[in-house]
Amino acid sequence: MIGFLITLHAIISLLLIVVVLMQASQGGGLSGLSGGQTTNAIFGGRSAGNALSKLTTYLAGIFMGLALLISLISSPSSGSAGSVVEDAQQDGSLAPSTENLSLPTVPLQEEKVKD
Repeated sequence: MIGFLITLHAIISLLLIVVVLMQASQGGGLSGLSGGQTTNAIFGGRSAGNALSKLTTYLAGIFMGLALLISLISSPSSGSAGSVVEDAQQDGSLAPSTENLSLPTVPLQEEKVKD
């Protein structure tokens, strides 16, 4: 199920990219290329911008909704919502054991007193 939702999310994101690039911006965007001319021929001059902006709004809403749905479905269960550090402290795996701890010692040298 999650694989299907992620695939659908990727397709929606690609469609959203294409629709945003097809819109006429101040610099012209990709609407001056063949895709924009086809859209203008189908919808007319002004309604093409309205249709593309509505389609962008719908695709953005679907994109956000799918992102929330995927994050809710794939989140871990509420039973394991503890802290990883606290769990490791309780297990004792963070602190080293002092049982077999041997520290290096400096050999003491006796000073010979010269009389």
